[in-house]
Amino acid sequence: MPDISVDFEVWKAITLRRETEAMTPNDVLRQILDLPPEREPTASEFIGKFVGAASYKGVFFNDGTQFRAIYKGKEYRAAIVDGVWTMEDGTQCTSPSNAATHITKTNVNGWRFWQVKRPEDADWKLMDLLLP
Repeated sequence: MPDISVDFEVWKAITLRRETEAMTPNDVLRQILDLPPEREPTASEFIGKFVGAASYKGVFFNDGTQFRAIYKGKEYRAAIVDGVWTMEDGTQCTSPSNAATHITKTNVNGWRFWQVKRPEDADWKLMDLLLP
């Protein structure tokens, strides 16, 4: 989904127009632009949104999500390909920790081992920061 940048005054004006805490900035803009409320996706649209995505601990990673880690001075990479965590050597893993263990040959918390860059992200971040 595209992002738009606004200055502080615009953000403040949008925020002041929120009628309830549940009302999003998108809802405010739809109201200002005289657009109908955003409809809820159908069940098939909702499920289809996540085809080609992997989920670990309730966090979704779409196809194209990249992972990287440095271990003993070497950089390792992986990506979500067709909904599966795939290492650069082609090995498919079942979780971030499984992928980290594949590299280190010991038990590792993959959420602290890997950095992630999702297609919508500008920068890399530690996976651990994505957990709810």
